[in-house]
Amino acid sequence: MPSRETAKHECVSEDALQHLKSYKYSSVDKSLISRYILKHYWNGFVELLPLWLAPNLVTLLGFFFILGNVIVLELYIPDLVGPAPSWVYYSFAFGMWMYSTMDNVDGKQARRTGTSSPLGELFDHGIDSLNCTLASLLETAGVGYGSTKTGAFTALIPVLPMFLSTWETYHTHTLYLGYFNGPTEGLIIACSILCLSGYFGPEIWSTPLATFLPSFKEYLSDITFRDLWVPFLLGAFFVAHVPACIVNVARARRAKNLPLAPLFYEWTPLFIFVASTTAWLGSPYSFILKDNHLVLYCLTMSLVFGRMTTKIILAHLTRQPFPYWTIMLAPMIGGALLINHPYFTITGTTIGPVSANFELWYLRAYFAFAAVVYGRWAHLVISSICDFLGINCLTIPSKPSSEKASRSNGAANGTHADKGRKD
Repeated sequence: MPSRETAKHECVSEDALQHLKSYKYSSVDKSLISRYILKHYWNGFVELLPLWLAPNLVTLLGFFFILGNVIVLELYIPDLVGPAPSWVYYSFAFGMWMYSTMDNVDGKQARRTGTSSPLGELFDHGIDSLNCTLASLLETAGVGYGSTKTGAFTALIPVLPMFLSTWETYHTHTLYLGYFNGPTEGLIIACSILCLSGYFGPEIWSTPLATFLPSFKEYLSDITFRDLWVPFLLGAFFVAHVPACIVNVARARRAKNLPLAPLFYEWTPLFIFVASTTAWLGSPYSFILKDNHLVLYCLTMSLVFGRMTTKIILAHLTRQPFPYWTIMLAPMIGGALLINHPYFTITGTTIGPVSANFELWYLRAYFAFAAVVYGRWAHLVISSICDFLGINCLTIPSKPSSEKASRSNGAANGTHADKGRKD
């Protein structure tokens, strides 16, 4: 059992966990594709799942598709450029689609089995946080960006909307998904890009657009899809996502007669993450991108960002203060400072830039540290919640039929929070 101080710090104290009993999941999904098309697909797919399959295991199985994709990526496109055999890109699209499918039916499976609980939401969105950089890494390889700054940007930019959506949910107590959102339309675009890479090859994305639209050659010049990718992602984030998050939080604060401005301090962890990554990978003294270690960096950041956002989700579920800090950010700041230390030393006293070998071993040690810290923390949180609620995480215990019916009715009446994003 954790100490009282640890339990309080990690939001799993007895007082904090008491709030789980009154928690109710709330979400708004305005996507027309989800509402009129995919909803029917998800409702049909969940009927294929056996009733003994636990909802959290459904979520985990979806994540295994992405992990399998990353292994295939390392085997067939280690340079993130390719080209690889066509089936590799198709497998990436299939893996991402299956991850999304599992992510959307886990809540439905919870209702089918009468096992809905707040742990489901934590597990679901926690896995989403881990998946942020890994799924986008497949896009980096699919478009053939390689271990470049643009490739790193493509792999890491999903942390921005994910963090803000988590921050928004913390304050509004509702997950909002707009008419055009990443988990639905964004995923369809990503899968389409990967399928096109499988059919035409990744070189299609570096072909001038005028080749396909000769009538507009005068305006398009030699512009390629790859040239438009970064502006498109930044535009979607700053024009659509950021304002929507702020407006929803402002509305929730106004309803309570509370100010909005102080909440922007809660973006501090994100600023640290972005600044440290930019300083580290963007430094001329860094060898991470030059020596093609972007996959290892993204695996490490997957754990770091996963811990960062899942702590916010847990604080939301247990109504605890917003968590500003995780110890897993410390080596990230340290790495950025270490790599850039020639900028901060007095001329003639520096020991010189860090070697490529030292930087690689530092990153490996960081990954090992992150894996251990995240693993221990996840075990602490999951076991604490399971013990408190009297539930299992990855299995469905055998119960008498009368008790199953009682639990199912309880879930229908809202005594347990529905898990999953779009149920």
